[in-house]
Amino acid sequence: MIDKESLLAAYRGIMPFLGQDWRSPGWRWVKTEDGWKRCEPFTPALEDGNDLSHTVIITGDDENEEVYNTEDCEFAAKKRKKDHFRNNTDSQCFYREKWIYVHKESTKERHGYCTLGEAFNRLDFSSAIQDIRRFNYVVKLLQLIAKSQLTSLSGAAQKNYFNILDKIVQKVMEDQYNPRLIKDLLQDLSSTLCILIRGVGKSVLVGNINIWICRLETILLWQQQLKNLQMNKQVNNGLTLSDLPLHMLNNILYRFSDGWDIITLGQVTPTLYMLSEDRQLWKKLCQYHFAEKQFCRHLIPSEKGHIDWKLMYFALQKYYPIKEQYGDTLHFCRHCSILFWKDTGHPCTASDPNTCLMPVSPQHFIDLFKF
Repeated sequence: MIDKESLLAAYRGIMPFLGQDWRSPGWRWVKTEDGWKRCEPFTPALEDGNDLSHTVIITGDDENEEVYNTEDCEFAAKKRKKDHFRNNTDSQCFYREKWIYVHKESTKERHGYCTLGEAFNRLDFSSAIQDIRRFNYVVKLLQLIAKSQLTSLSGAAQKNYFNILDKIVQKVMEDQYNPRLIKDLLQDLSSTLCILIRGVGKSVLVGNINIWICRLETILLWQQQLKNLQMNKQVNNGLTLSDLPLHMLNNILYRFSDGWDIITLGQVTPTLYMLSEDRQLWKKLCQYHFAEKQFCRHLIPSEKGHIDWKLMYFALQKYYPIKEQYGDTLHFCRHCSILFWKDTGHPCTASDPNTCLMPVSPQHFIDLFKF
């Protein structure tokens, strides 16, 4: 309950502390001609000064002071926000901070817990897919969510998920970058949606069933577009991959950690095909991804009596997970329990923050929000 003195102080330009947490800095307030307004950015539209922020608490002039009911103001503000998001289906939740505090239980300072959907809304995945170092990481994360965590997302998180997925598909269509990875993601997602739609009523499905059917139809359309995707032939009169000496081409192949990438590159020229069939190359790949005990149980000899390491790799891949490599990942600060992209930083209070950082794999990201 706000007393009269606090209201008069606010009207004179001295705002009282109204933070929800006694240790937080409180809300950000701006004084306008109509009175005080609380700025709470959720979308870029709010930053442009649209009338979507919370309604003023007090307004008036020297002769007449009118005090509005706080609850009515909150209700009106929430209704305007809800109407805004409903009318703008392509909007994505926007937050000033690009990190999130991961808490799994209530304390005196914080109530509730952090959910996967909340983390998906708060972290900037739309910008991450534009970075080639993070693209595969985000796609893998979306694939894991599609397999097991799709029903745990809130309505806003679902909207963000499919908006990001739309951007990924459009990027692949324009740049022809790693379409095989996106095809696998869409295949897993379509299989999950078919199961959820057929079993509606038996599982928790947030949202209207017609919305999910429309999403499934969109996914099927994306799959058809990727199936018909034609790679643009690059016209370059300068140095090409085929002009490199054999030892450099061989070193490039040894840098690959995915067997399918080696096979795809081997289809470019006869020389690369010869190098991609090297037994030592596939042996190194097996030794990198799998332990000696694992591939010793599945020895596949060739016609000449040698071990067929290429077949070994794909056979072992069916039984054991392969190591994942990413150019950049999300990081978790063990000192602050904050999840963030490394280049965005976070408000760390440790004396040496770098010693507290831990890279987070896509599966680890999912595990952080399992309670």
